[in-house]
Amino acid sequence: MNIKSTLIIALALLAVSIAPPLAAESSGVKNIPPLQAIASAIKTTFSPASSAPAKNNLPERIVEEQEALVFTAPPRESPEDALQIYQPVAAYLSQAIGKKVVFKYPGTWGVYRTQMLQGKYDIIFDGPHFNSYRMEKLNHNILVKIPERHEFVVIVRKDKASFDTVQQMAGRTFCAHAPPNLATLVLLSKFDNPSRQPVIVSTNGWDKIYEGVVSGKCVGGVLPMLNLKKYDQAGLTKIIFKTQAMPNQAFSAGPRVSLEDQAKIAQALASPDAAGPTEKLRAAFKVGDKFALASNQEYQGLAEYLRNEWGYY
Repeated sequence: MNIKSTLIIALALLAVSIAPPLAAESSGVKNIPPLQAIASAIKTTFSPASSAPAKNNLPERIVEEQEALVFTAPPRESPEDALQIYQPVAAYLSQAIGKKVVFKYPGTWGVYRTQMLQGKYDIIFDGPHFNSYRMEKLNHNILVKIPERHEFVVIVRKDKASFDTVQQMAGRTFCAHAPPNLATLVLLSKFDNPSRQPVIVSTNGWDKIYEGVVSGKCVGGVLPMLNLKKYDQAGLTKIIFKTQAMPNQAFSAGPRVSLEDQAKIAQALASPDAAGPTEKLRAAFKVGDKFALASNQEYQGLAEYLRNEWGYY
């Protein structure tokens, strides 16, 4: 017998046992039949819970969270470091447009991809190929960018005389960030034969990629040209492939952000007033003094690098 049934029987027995004395002791009160007392007890004990409150009855804080614009970036940092970098930007944008903007840390790349494709993010800072994809598929507009343009290079150690082109390196090991990092996708795009692909040795950090090549851990590596100039002052490597310059990381905004607010966000992020709120972000990604205004046109076509990544096309 379950707890609910036991409690009902107990209430019923109690009602039967107390109903007559109550009637005898209070001559001015009308006698209550035992069955009516039982029904009343059961109804009081097991009446259904009231329905969920309407939105208008929810606490103001919860309503604000439901209506807030969501700002995010890929999970390249720890949750603690991400909050340090991006939370000041969210607060600054809230002030700039007069609407609540909250930073949401995605946790994993899988969650990031899924939530982005579902349109759950309103303002995003990430790589040019993602910006191009959202412009093409999710009705985003690109607002501001890192001014310095991207140039990636594929390198080998200088004593590897047998390698002169990147196509010669099919089946060879490459130190590189895991896809969907743009540098790695650029490298993979040079190998159109599925049976003749390089072997990616997942490596975090441009410095670690360079060290992996020089130490012999990997035959090749791919990294930005600016980073190579910084690390390879001794001239230990040689370049076997260099990309054309392409636009850098950028902020985009989706359809839940009005065009008027998108313009306000772009102006705010490119303004000298953004120096404080974006200080840690600019330091983390070598932005320089400030972000530059961007256009959709300059990011056209870069989404193609995501063509072979699961879930995008």
